[in-house]
Amino acid sequence: MKRLRQRSTDKEMMDDLLCEGEVLLQTLKELKIINKLLGGNRVTTTGLHRLLTGPNITWPVTVADLGCGGGDMIKVMAKWADKKRYPLEFIAVDANPNVIMLAKENLSGQSSNIHFHVGNVFEPDFIQNNVDIITCTLFTHHFTDEELRLLFKNFKQKAKLGILINDLHRHPLAYYSIKTLTTLFSKSEMVKNDAPVSVARSFSKKDWETILLGAGIKNFTISWHWAFRWQVICWV
Repeated sequence: MKRLRQRSTDKEMMDDLLCEGEVLLQTLKELKIINKLLGGNRVTTTGLHRLLTGPNITWPVTVADLGCGGGDMIKVMAKWADKKRYPLEFIAVDANPNVIMLAKENLSGQSSNIHFHVGNVFEPDFIQNNVDIITCTLFTHHFTDEELRLLFKNFKQKAKLGILINDLHRHPLAYYSIKTLTTLFSKSEMVKNDAPVSVARSFSKKDWETILLGAGIKNFTISWHWAFRWQVICWV
């Protein structure tokens, strides 16, 4: 498909940092279901395992989840860490204050080791202190290649252990499948619009190699996971 040969520059409704209300609630609810059913959660937890079994780990480990959305991935990571008896502390970061408010509500029953921060990742103080690991789930496809090179240069200064990316594979089957499924079953106009656009904005393996090398990151792995996900781990 010609339009999928390179990353799309189309914008998503989710890119509006002021989006709020019922449409935001329904969208986050459906994204949680999609991520769980299509196996996306495991891409993050297996990546965390690799980063946490390396040398020179000092506990507790601090994880900053950028573009945290409703906090569902932090909930997944916290539950996984409890099972593994890994002492983790989390910082939930999002540029939309409405999203952070929803994340606080969603994670209110979790441990006290979760902190919340409204921050734009393009600002130097998007997190005030360095952390051990930076995670991004379905977040990086919102940015251009040039923006990502700038972000990763900043991320590698902020993360002591590494960076973990869980994002989509740009592929015709993924594009048409999610477009059909959301058209038939989604109740959210934002999901119907954004889901196929997200795939069109996502990555090939070559895209990731070019972006990371352009950011000066040489120690990384890129692995494909079902359903159409890339797991990118950068050791810094």
